[in-house]
Amino acid sequence: MSSLALAARDTTTMLRRNLLHARRYPSLTLNLMLTPVMLLLLFVYIFGDVMSAGIGGGDRSDYLAYIVPGILMMTIGSTVIGAAVSVATDMSEGIIARFRTMAIHRGSVIIGHVVGSVLQILVSLVVVGAVAVAIGFRSVDATALEWLAAFGLVTLFALALTWIAVGMGMASPNAEAAANSAQPLILLPLISSAFIPADTMPGWFQPVAEYQPFTPVIETLRGLLLGTGIDHNGWLAVGWSLALIVLGHLWSQSLFRRDPASR
Repeated sequence: MSSLALAARDTTTMLRRNLLHARRYPSLTLNLMLTPVMLLLLFVYIFGDVMSAGIGGGDRSDYLAYIVPGILMMTIGSTVIGAAVSVATDMSEGIIARFRTMAIHRGSVIIGHVVGSVLQILVSLVVVGAVAVAIGFRSVDATALEWLAAFGLVTLFALALTWIAVGMGMASPNAEAAANSAQPLILLPLISSAFIPADTMPGWFQPVAEYQPFTPVIETLRGLLLGTGIDHNGWLAVGWSLALIVLGHLWSQSLFRRDPASR
């Protein structure tokens, strides 16, 4: 077999392993998915009317349309914590050291984690999106091309955050530390334009919301789903995603190749 065929075979095997782990232990994914669902229901049904007035809407349905893109991004941020925990568990339990001694493609171990996590994220997004539709979210102004672009954007951003989470998992001494180090991936959406427009925040706080990866991605997804303009946010969203993919990939590969005795 060629080296490419061997790499594909080993990656498929590692992907199957990670998906089997996720199927046997679904509680982690379900718990991480519960956070964005609860926030969606809380903000829509408890604060919806007040928040809608704050963004110039008529009722809670307007705020539901506004908040869904941010909740979807929060779903990505919360679900990738599972990838960090899974990688840290493998590193601390010694299975990675065993893989290093076997005749398998070195990159297949990491790529299996990444692809498996992205697939879990897409499933989580479908579930959270279904909840949003069930409580009244509609995307009637988006074209088929905009829907396709929205799917591509969330997949690209999911890949970006997964690579960062994998690096966090490899840099952590255990699963608990990995979960804690990945918490900013949940907190950053809270200080973005997910819940309120960035220009309504205090002046000193606006740069924090504007100059971070979640805000341009949320604004781009919001424009695609609601059929409104995205301005420069589209390029920023893609740029942030590609930069995080490169950073996470280089970081993860560097930690994976490092001598285990130096951990």
